[in-house]
Amino acid sequence: MSIRVLVVDDQSLVRGGFRTILDSEEGIEVVGEAANGEEAIAAVAALSPDVVCMDVQMPGMDGLEATRRITADEASAAAVLVLTTFNREDYLFAALEAGASGFLLKNSSPEQLIEAVQVVARGDALLSPDVTRRVIEAVADRAGHALGAAEQAATREPQPSPELDTLTDREREVLEHLAAGLSNAEIAERLWVGEATVKTHVSKVLMKLALRDRVHAVVYAYEHGVVRARR
Repeated sequence: MSIRVLVVDDQSLVRGGFRTILDSEEGIEVVGEAANGEEAIAAVAALSPDVVCMDVQMPGMDGLEATRRITADEASAAAVLVLTTFNREDYLFAALEAGASGFLLKNSSPEQLIEAVQVVARGDALLSPDVTRRVIEAVADRAGHALGAAEQAATREPQPSPELDTLTDREREVLEHLAAGLSNAEIAERLWVGEATVKTHVSKVLMKLALRDRVHAVVYAYEHGVVRARR
């Protein structure tokens, strides 16, 4: 089955360019376009795309708010890939907090766009390694600053959440490796198991913790004390 894509951008030339690139790839079909957040939400409801390529800055409702509403809608299974010309960390973290599964700059190559759509369509998160490291460092720093606000918090063992208690020892180990920014292949090497086994563990971790993807698992791990934040 083809990956159904909705392209959202306030510039018609940009939408047309993305459509041309994506429609040229076998297995991908652009099923619609939208020029702002309101149109995007309506199009998702009407067309049921698998992936939404979402611009950030648009008139009316912007892409971040549209992403937040689309990912919060239990009736929608669409994954959101945020596309922007701005390599800004505030956009990156806002997009992730809104529920986006990927973040790609518009100056990326056509091949990178195609790969990004394929990655988020199969349920993985799409961030380049350097961006992933920035996410991990920023979340760790944020958690570390929160710990530093009270001296006793720095030494107190965090209380595990009920969701964490549902993880097996191996699944928790996989979550710790995810929080370190390791790929499935790297985790497989550390645990002496096959990559397919790691994928299964990752899927179970995400399901049990009700997380959209591995990037949000990183945030969860730091916020719930699975790994200790830096001070």
